[in-house]
Amino acid sequence: MKIILSCFFAVLMLCPMFSALADVSPRTGEDYTPPLKDLAEAAGFKIGICLSPNQLSDTRYLDLLAAQFNTTTCTNETKAYSLLDQQASRQSEDGMPRMNYAVADRMVGWARDHGVGVRGHVLTWDAYMTEWFFHEDYDVSKPVASREVLLARMESYITQVITHFETEFPGVIYCWDVVNEAMGDSAAEYRAGDPCLLRTARNGQPNVFYAYVGEDYVEYSFLYARNAAEALGADIRLFYNDFNMLYPAKRAAARALVEKINSFAQDENGAPRKLIDGIGMQGYMGGYGVQSGCLSEDLINNTKASIRAFADLGMEVHITEMALRNYEEARQAEHAAFFGKMFDMLGGINQELGRDALTCVTLWGVSDVTPNAWNEYTWKLNGTWSGILTEKGEIKTSFDAMYDALIPNP
Repeated sequence: MKIILSCFFAVLMLCPMFSALADVSPRTGEDYTPPLKDLAEAAGFKIGICLSPNQLSDTRYLDLLAAQFNTTTCTNETKAYSLLDQQASRQSEDGMPRMNYAVADRMVGWARDHGVGVRGHVLTWDAYMTEWFFHEDYDVSKPVASREVLLARMESYITQVITHFETEFPGVIYCWDVVNEAMGDSAAEYRAGDPCLLRTARNGQPNVFYAYVGEDYVEYSFLYARNAAEALGADIRLFYNDFNMLYPAKRAAARALVEKINSFAQDENGAPRKLIDGIGMQGYMGGYGVQSGCLSEDLINNTKASIRAFADLGMEVHITEMALRNYEEARQAEHAAFFGKMFDMLGGINQELGRDALTCVTLWGVSDVTPNAWNEYTWKLNGTWSGILTEKGEIKTSFDAMYDALIPNP
């Protein structure tokens, strides 16, 4: 009888419809002691997963976040297009923008109550930015406001947002992505000869900050953020965040942009003022919607090279949106092994460099996603069988591989 049952289960594990079960971790919660966050801290960095408003009612997800991770990022709710309130902005007595923090406050409040830090994401980003922000009286039927007015609005917005969260939740938001995705990826998206590859367009549409404010909008964003943090006396680290940062072209452009930002302003002694503290590397790794390019050792090697390059500039490095993509169910064991290799490198990079250059890793492709029409963007961006959790929220062997890779060698 035992032989028959053993054969039966062996056949089930080989069947495609049951193969996903083979990737569920055999461990229990007690087998993750010490928690993952303690292992990461010993290696010099925080570790986290993203958080959406819907997940505030997912107790299984929240329990895992609180138990195993020490940082999170709100997916969209601390972005300008989520916070800005058009009606309140039109009615403001000083003419400056006004925000509605209700949803973001619930999320940051949860993090505070559970001892989880928050990466602030993001203060200035052209994608999906509300067009009315740039027009007179916040009305798109009226002309675009002057550069001076727009700079004043930017300064007010950045100052208000940083001040709000630091005042209401002191120390919880420990860093901000000040500017997101300001570098283009193709010749049609930046000015020829620009070493920073500063984005003039996105998907054929003008970069609204570049078009309406000017090409120095990145530097001004960092200046306003630094001024706000210093006025509060808060140790809030300021980051530039972008995708494809593990590849040489954007790596070089980001280095040029860092130097440009940190030479933009002077202190009272006339010395260059450090406005940027770090680089956020979005970690979408592998093909977009296809298996080609996934699970390649080159991804690990290029990530390591970029961390080193940014560390050489004195920058902290965060991997901000890590999704180690995999689109084939049959490759889940290989995917778990790849997770282990990646975190073996990440767990040792600070020791190699002799200092804590890598200070945070946040996973974005947290759960597996079945491809379908309504979430095509999500599964292509994060990958299908790419999570540390199944679609049902069960811990996978990829989590185990990440955990085991961070256990110090005896």
